[in-house]
Amino acid sequence: MEDLPGSLHHPRKEAEKQYPKQRIRHWREYEQIMPDGQVARQADRCMDCGTPYCHCYCPVHNLIPEWNALVTSADWRHAFEQLESTNNFPEFTGRICAAPCESACTLSLGSTAVTIRSIELAVVERAWEENWVRPRRSNRHRFKRIAIIGSGPAGLACAQQLVRTGYRVTVFEKADRVGGLLRYGIPDFRLEKSALDRRLAQLEAEGVLFRCGVHAGVNLDIDELRRTGHAVVLACGSEQPRDLRVPGRELRGIHFALDYLTRQNRRVAGDYVQPDDAIDAHGKDVVVIGGGDTGSDCVGTAIRQGARQVVQIQYHERPPTQADVLRYWPEPAPAWHEGDHDLEGCRHIWGYDTVAFEGHQNHVAGLVLQRLLWKPRLDGTRDKHILPGQVRHLPVQLVLLAMGYAHPTHDGLLSQLGLGLDEAGNVAANDDDYRTSVPGMFACGDARRGQSLVVWAIREGRQCARAVDAWLSGTSDLPRL
Repeated sequence: MEDLPGSLHHPRKEAEKQYPKQRIRHWREYEQIMPDGQVARQADRCMDCGTPYCHCYCPVHNLIPEWNALVTSADWRHAFEQLESTNNFPEFTGRICAAPCESACTLSLGSTAVTIRSIELAVVERAWEENWVRPRRSNRHRFKRIAIIGSGPAGLACAQQLVRTGYRVTVFEKADRVGGLLRYGIPDFRLEKSALDRRLAQLEAEGVLFRCGVHAGVNLDIDELRRTGHAVVLACGSEQPRDLRVPGRELRGIHFALDYLTRQNRRVAGDYVQPDDAIDAHGKDVVVIGGGDTGSDCVGTAIRQGARQVVQIQYHERPPTQADVLRYWPEPAPAWHEGDHDLEGCRHIWGYDTVAFEGHQNHVAGLVLQRLLWKPRLDGTRDKHILPGQVRHLPVQLVLLAMGYAHPTHDGLLSQLGLGLDEAGNVAANDDDYRTSVPGMFACGDARRGQSLVVWAIREGRQCARAVDAWLSGTSDLPRL
């Protein structure tokens, strides 16, 4: 870079966000795209490390120092070409990625990390604006058919890699629209669906066929699919939610997070939702049980629906506001920072376990919380202990269970295929060849590795495409990453 000590001249400055009181009144994205000058200054903070941990801790191994240098030099076109060489969908990761690359940034050891995610988003949005993102149709025609079950990020990445190699690719989606988790599991205030739709138009122009309303193993005969297709890829996600088996669980008003988010995303899209199926937080005391991105999405959704109050329950203690970065680097240091939805009005209760639900006229009216004490072990883990007598009661009319997902749904497709499963209940397949126990059938994304980040799904889809290509053709020119 021309200005190696750029980090000494420019402090970290994140992308601007709309004020909380304004953004909770609508469902659009509230984080803005960085202007060019700010992007260049933030990219200039990159030290171009000899061994860049940001690169290796990014699941798709984005060439981060390289495109930072290009942005600093205002060479946006080549920065985008570097970016898309490793990431099929940088507009998704630029919006919703947890950015493990930033935790691994060398600057975080003594200062603050480079704003990698925001720079990535600015680069790809510039590419869309300049019409650099175009369909890339293959000149080869392999005349072999590949079926992909699921249209989430893993399935879409796998489909794009394979269709660009010349295969005939069909993606089957059980919902009425393509996108899987990206469309129905992530609220529009984090990912507006126009960003998804323009990318899907590119895939269609490249030759990917999409069939919606087709549920493999239900209204799609899987044996017929295997007879007519040369390979099948399972990218059906991990949709079996973790439940909370405590007294009162049968009461009305207690819902899984994905059911709640899906219904609201449909309403935002303009779909009619039957009143009996609607889950509305308006005017209610809402409790979200569980943290993570899904819990945060539930909190933001409930606030925008007009909840009276929203409380998030997490059974572990609140992390400290500061942590020894050197102790954990390049892994994320367990420090707590006020989040976007905290600024919007969310309250937290830390260190309590939900032990019962209380009801009134068969509807949830309250929950019982038990205080916990976490004692450290010699191996660094912690034991959970109950503190007798420390019980709290909380009024609530809507409870959202956001404790994550255990594994893919076993009923239907997986049980019909008789696929081998791992100890966690995921489809058994390694990350070398992605083959399942059934010949000609592959698995990738959350269906194989369990609940994870969108960027990991993209990586697995790319690698699985290479494995399918090598299995069908004996070799593959597709990149490993």
